[in-house]
Amino acid sequence: MSTRFVLIQPSHAGNVGAAARALKVMGFDDLVLVKPRWEDVLTRDETVERASGAVDVLQKAREVETLEEALQGMTHVCATVMTPRDFGPPTFGPREHLAGVAREGHHVAFLFGSERYGMRNEDVYRCHAALRIPVSPDYGSLNLAAAIQVIAYEWRMALGGFELPPSPGPQAADAAAVAGMLQHWEEALVAIGFLDPAAPKKLMPRLNQLFNRAQPTPEEIHILRGVAKAMAEAARKPKP
Repeated sequence: MSTRFVLIQPSHAGNVGAAARALKVMGFDDLVLVKPRWEDVLTRDETVERASGAVDVLQKAREVETLEEALQGMTHVCATVMTPRDFGPPTFGPREHLAGVAREGHHVAFLFGSERYGMRNEDVYRCHAALRIPVSPDYGSLNLAAAIQVIAYEWRMALGGFELPPSPGPQAADAAAVAGMLQHWEEALVAIGFLDPAAPKKLMPRLNQLFNRAQPTPEEIHILRGVAKAMAEAARKPKP
């Protein structure tokens, strides 16, 4: 299975660079330009700047004269459209269509039309499916690079996505630290008259369970000990 993104007659160099960036962050690198406006579009300053480090994708990208050349080896071709075409391929949302395509193991090409006029009907007709990104009915104008990013993301998710590295959560204090803090609190609560040591009932076991659920960090244990110390000191001060 392979994936190719095809830009038909792109007219803005910056969009080509942004497209390379969109592909790289989703793990794709096969970019083909059909008759771009600028012959040197892959090396123009604006292109390289907008690629933001995805220069390797630009270096691998190809420029061809015809769509036929761009689609060589592809077995499933998806147009991207704003409006369905009469007599054209069926139109789907990306998510609903791409999950099935991923299971079939096709070599997939995604076609994007010119920024100026979109995709021509004759180019849409040769596709197996048309993909329409769900957008607000009040404003559906997507920048070319933004549309490429959405499709690249949906296709990556259909292929299984990337496994995110585990997030290193805060380190919880150990049981000894919690026990020491609770003893400190017990002494402070007695000092302020909140806890009667002759009849403690279940206060301290309940506080123990509370802090076990909270899983305080060592820094938080330090703060709680500071609160207990301040309570005890306040209780020792003579009343006016």
